Amino acid sequence: MEMPTINSRAQQMDAEVISNKRLGAYNHIVLAVNEIATYAKPGNFVAISVGGAGSSMVLRRAFAIYRAQIRPDGQGVMELVVAPHGNGSKWLASREPGESVNIVAPLGTAFGIPTEPVRALLIGGGYGSAPLFALAENLKTKGCRVDMVLGASTAAKIYAPLEGKRSVNSMTLTTDDGSAGTQGRVSDVLPSVIEQNQIEIIYSCGPMAMLSAITDIANRFGVMHQCSVEESMACGIGVCMTCVLPVEGRDGITRMVRTCIEGPVMDGSKVTWSKSREIPDGVWGK
Repeated sequence: MEMPTINSRAQQMDAEVISNKRLGAYNHIVLAVNEIATYAKPGNFVAISVGGAGSSMVLRRAFAIYRAQIRPDGQGVMELVVAPHGNGSKWLASREPGESVNIVAPLGTAFGIPTEPVRALLIGGGYGSAPLFALAENLKTKGCRVDMVLGASTAAKIYAPLEGKRSVNSMTLTTDDGSAGTQGRVSDVLPSVIEQNQIEIIYSCGPMAMLSAITDIANRFGVMHQCSVEESMACGIGVCMTCVLPVEGRDGITRMVRTCIEGPVMDGSKVTWSKSREIPDGVWGK
């Protein structure tokens, strides 16, 4: 079987930080990226070198691309939503305008856009919802009806719900603590949203447990499910093999595939959603 390779549009460059603003629990960062903005699509990600020269953080950090565009003045920009949790993301969230960060982008696969209008449902968990806003805009230009469900542990961790509401036909919020929308998880409201809006395709991005639950419901309703998986990526370019998942191929054989190359956007029905890190029985080569 021929091995897929890195995104053919990927480039490495030093990108200047144009702005860095704190929005609730997250940082909204804008980078100057020139023509890379033309090639980045919803679902692609960027790998960023963190820590600066001499840092012990030698591995790049992968971040979903929130939005990429060419501004009216001709400048290409890439927007990121960063949750400053670990040392790498905290370092990135502390960058000031005028500083530069080294990036490789765009990487990975993008969400597939239908050629005909469909009734689409976009589901995001926490800051994982970031790439869905640009996707919603693309779908709307294709004449699609777009509904959205955003969920998080608490209201403060739902990213930009007002922007999402402007981009879609209907917005449903869920929080674990009930501080916004319906108390519970996105999977609790999903069946009713699918039925009420006659959903034909689901796009999702968020924690792996959430993606697994969505896949179960999508399969039950016979709805296609494209999901952007959140597997740890050490290199982002298909070398280290740390981000592999068991995924069924078109030939019906399950193989361990690299989510940074064959993903992060995948057909949810083809992923083996095992909670353990053991290679399941039946995987090619085991």
